[in-house]
Amino acid sequence: MDNKKEAIIESAINVFRERGIDKATVSDMVKGAGIAQGTFYLYFSSKLSVMLSIAEVMTEKILQEIQTHVHDALPFDRKLEMVVDIVFDMTKEYRDVFALIYAGLASTEYMQEWETIYESYYAWFSKQLEQAKADGVIRDSLHPQRTAEILIGLIEDAAEQTYMYSHQDDSKAELKKKEVLTFAGHALGL
Repeated sequence: MDNKKEAIIESAINVFRERGIDKATVSDMVKGAGIAQGTFYLYFSSKLSVMLSIAEVMTEKILQEIQTHVHDALPFDRKLEMVVDIVFDMTKEYRDVFALIYAGLASTEYMQEWETIYESYYAWFSKQLEQAKADGVIRDSLHPQRTAEILIGLIEDAAEQTYMYSHQDDSKAELKKKEVLTFAGHALGL
């Protein structure tokens, strides 16, 4: 990603966080990015079209965090636990950004692009499932790609319920994480 596009995305995140989707303007975004308004339109067709790139940046942040901390040598159950912890932590830290993304994408034609954004995330998780399946740690009948998509959806939905739709305390978040891990463990045949 080039520097101007990155600057626009970062500025857009700040503007959307400060002003909300309805009150945010392209003028505010370009001012924060330090670029001319015409430059914005070289990258994006409207203020809402930036949402897809914001979603991409946030998904990359989560995947980068996972790849930094979840090493191949770890046993699968530990990897799963760490992924759950990371997704919950990132959702808590960036809950306002995720809320903006969902609201922004839902009001545009970009919602169908969501799966494209998640391809590398799904691929990483699918690889972990394939390895666990080859090691005989999880049931042999599961389909790694579909299971990766379902698990990521489950983990993210539980984190969003915890931090976006209600403001639960950390002890309730820990209980929710344990439930997710127990449920996923049974489903995977761990």
